[in-house]
Amino acid sequence: MKMAELNGVVHSDPEIMGGTPVFIGTRVPLQNLIDYLEGGESIEDFLDGFPSVKRTQVIAVIEAAKLKMLETV
Repeated sequence: MKMAELNGVVHSDPEIMGGTPVFIGTRVPLQNLIDYLEGGESIEDFLDGFPSVKRTQVIAVIEAAKLKMLETV
C-alpha cells in the first residue's frame, strides 16, 4: 500500500470530531487503534470494540505505518 492510498482509509475533517483523524465512515479516532495496540490488545479486540471499523482499514493503517518506517531507516 502506498501512503496516498491511506486517504481512502483515514481522514481529518474539522466538522467531524474537531478534525481528529478518524477511520472513514466512522467517528472512531485513529488514536484509539494506537492505544489498543500499545496496551497489548489485539486487532480483534479493537474490531470487537469498534465494529464500525473494517479489518481492511486497520490493516491498511498498519501497512502504511510499516512503509513509513521503512522509508526512514
